[in-house]
Amino acid sequence: MAEKRDYYEILGVERTASGDEIKKAFRQAALKHHPDRNPGDAQAEARFREAAEAYDVLSDADKRARYNRFGSSAFGSGGEYAGPTFTNVEDILRNFGDIFGGGIFGDMFGGGRRAGPQPGRDLKIALELTLSEIDQGVERTVSLKRLEHCATCAGSGAKAGTSATVCATCGGRGQIHRNQGFFTMATTCPRCRGQGSVIEHPCPDCRGAGRLSQKSEIKISIPAGIEEGVRLRVPGQGDAGDPGAPRGDLYCVVQEVEHEFFKRNGADLICEVPVSFTQLAIGKKGVEIPTLRGKAALDIPAGTQSGKLFRLRGQGLTQLEGGSRSKRGDLLVRVFVEVPGSLTARQKELLEEFGKIEEQRAGAKSFFERIRGTFQ
Repeated sequence: MAEKRDYYEILGVERTASGDEIKKAFRQAALKHHPDRNPGDAQAEARFREAAEAYDVLSDADKRARYNRFGSSAFGSGGEYAGPTFTNVEDILRNFGDIFGGGIFGDMFGGGRRAGPQPGRDLKIALELTLSEIDQGVERTVSLKRLEHCATCAGSGAKAGTSATVCATCGGRGQIHRNQGFFTMATTCPRCRGQGSVIEHPCPDCRGAGRLSQKSEIKISIPAGIEEGVRLRVPGQGDAGDPGAPRGDLYCVVQEVEHEFFKRNGADLICEVPVSFTQLAIGKKGVEIPTLRGKAALDIPAGTQSGKLFRLRGQGLTQLEGGSRSKRGDLLVRVFVEVPGSLTARQKELLEEFGKIEEQRAGAKSFFERIRGTFQ
């Protein structure tokens, strides 16, 4: 598959551009290439769709990070990260209502609420995971409140025995169109608010809304190796839409619960382990080191200095890259001397004897005497 034009080049921004800068650049590109401004210009419409595709990727932190790493090949067709496909202008207006939904852009591009059944709203929740859950992958059940169709009126919003009627103001279109010079101005119908119909006799339970807030439980599968801040998309688990329209999606933002012993660095784990002076000085084989999956053995060679960092291969977290669960990160172990808080008489005697031997090896001069010349 041929590499597409660089998304940053399409929008005319630097790779370090902020979200606001990317949004502003997209608005400018959309205004310049919109078919209403370029009637009959197929190239302009293609540029308009191209800008929308670039914005869809660069405005999403997860997609942008993947694009920065792999380019447009990260969004190959049919994969988990398949890129957006906009076949016409209406697709773009539906997908980017936050940009074209109001003000001059909403009027110019007809970006108000579209007539007909509206899809449900997307929802977002925080999902706290421990390092053990991240390492193994887990299935979690979350509770949340979301809009469900009213059981009394089946989501119609109308009282039993009645139904919605076509809005007389817009004729069921949901919008009022006015020709004004070069542009066709479209505004949301003030009477039906874009629905195209009105309810004269509302349902007593939902008061005409057609939906009620209810508590729901949803099962979510979390893949092993997921990282902090990643958004998991659960399709069709958001708010219910109008009758005949799809539900919104649920987005779960991963938050790692701080571990009492391990720190995370990508797929690697870092920990600090206290050892005795004797173990560092003369060495120790098979020192037990805790891991997320049990224990590992660490051999400390003689003469190891306090603060030394050891690497235990394959004892870190599962790596998510490429969908493979066979690769794991490493465990980085930093050893440091643990000074005992109290000593027996025999321990004191041995340490004093050791200290005297050390002084003899270093010579008669004390430490301060040896370095005094440095400051003179």
